[in-house]
Amino acid sequence: MSLPRVAIVDDHQLFRAGVRAELEGLVEIVGDAASVAAAAELIASTEPEVVLLDVHMPDGGGVEVIRRTAEAHPAVRFLALSVSDAAEDVIAVIRAGARGYVTKTISGPDLADAVERVREGDAVFSPRLAGFVLDAFSGADPPPSEHASPADLDQLTPREREVLQHIARGYMYKEIALRLEISAKTVEAHVTSVLRKLQLSSRHELSAWAVERRLLDP
Repeated sequence: MSLPRVAIVDDHQLFRAGVRAELEGLVEIVGDAASVAAAAELIASTEPEVVLLDVHMPDGGGVEVIRRTAEAHPAVRFLALSVSDAAEDVIAVIRAGARGYVTKTISGPDLADAVERVREGDAVFSPRLAGFVLDAFSGADPPPSEHASPADLDQLTPREREVLQHIARGYMYKEIALRLEISAKTVEAHVTSVLRKLQLSSRHELSAWAVERRLLDP
């Protein structure tokens, strides 16, 4: 399998250089950016598979990068890499559309592993941060799958509904691609779009959402 294609977004040049050094040989770095505007240009020109994203930058930070680029580039995945472990930062960037959040104390090999897992569609968090995400989608603020209305399905295109049904039946991206006669990359893009539209965070949640609404029924 090819190395993940990664872009680094952080306003500190020394940190970007350090991440490059730590990930050398483990991923393919397609470029780096120090601002929201530069990040948007980099993502548009290189279409990285994963963007390592700082949460706090002078011109808006990670949330603004996702807002400006996610819709136009649905196949790109975002992994927050921040010195902050504050719950509000974690929740904000995940709600914006990031697939994971790790702190800057992570080692190079562990970061490369996190990038690979995010590329494959998993949600990845530093151990103590996962609790923030679970808490945010439970209790007073229930998981979107519990309060999603039938109208949510109307947000999806016919092809997205097909992909959702296949995901819920347990098919892998390559199997879905063969069945629908599209590329695996296109399947990933559809899944990313469905996750964003339904405000879900994993294939497991998509499956549960579909089963609850009997979308697998003939």
